[in-house]
Amino acid sequence: MTERAGEEGSEIPRGAEKVFGYFRDQILSGALAPGDRLPSERELALSLGVGRPLLREVMRSLDMLGVLDIRHGKGAFVARANFGMLSDFFTLYLTQEKSALDDVMQARIAIECQAIRLACDRATDADISRIETCFTQLTQTVDDPERGGLSDYEFHIAIVEASHSKTLIALYHAISTMLLKSHVERRRTTANAPEIVESHIDSHRQVFLAIVEGDGEMAHQRLREHFAIGDELRRRSIIAAHRKSGSSTCSIDNEK
Repeated sequence: MTERAGEEGSEIPRGAEKVFGYFRDQILSGALAPGDRLPSERELALSLGVGRPLLREVMRSLDMLGVLDIRHGKGAFVARANFGMLSDFFTLYLTQEKSALDDVMQARIAIECQAIRLACDRATDADISRIETCFTQLTQTVDDPERGGLSDYEFHIAIVEASHSKTLIALYHAISTMLLKSHVERRRTTANAPEIVESHIDSHRQVFLAIVEGDGEMAHQRLREHFAIGDELRRRSIIAAHRKSGSSTCSIDNEK
């Protein structure tokens, strides 16, 4: 027996939904934890009242999604959450929305502003050292949009992870693909503007120093200023680029 799903009229077996629901409920309730070995295929099929071929198909799908870890010859286990997979799903969903990037950037600001407060209280020496290393890499890659964008992203994610908030970290990783792309694109936009690059580095330095001081309020303020400065400088850079492009077009027209 099947149930209609979606506008395309595809059919999803009720048995498959039952199997999926079983794993979802068991994992969410804590009855099954990461690393737990599942009962044998035969036992699960009998327990759920479904055929083994259908059970096997659903389990393979869950393995591909990173929910289960099927090891040939050893059995099936509950997998640990895969941030990369989560990010892929979020990216796939968000890229279908017209205002996705604006929404993601607002979410980023909300996550980082809370994370930096927590980081000032919870950051370990290793966390501080990691943030400092990321800042150093950021200053050394100002002329390379790809590496510079990655360094910028790693600086910010190091701050979020220094918060030691599993929820904030998971949320940040979920939008990481779009954030990294945004960092690289912004670096390309400001690549030929030395004053922007200098201000960009200084604002990161102020954020880092506030974290070192362990001053949550100051760190939050510096981060807010960093976001505001970045937005304004990028706006000026885009305007300047358009003006330059317009001037070049006019010059070409005049030469004709």
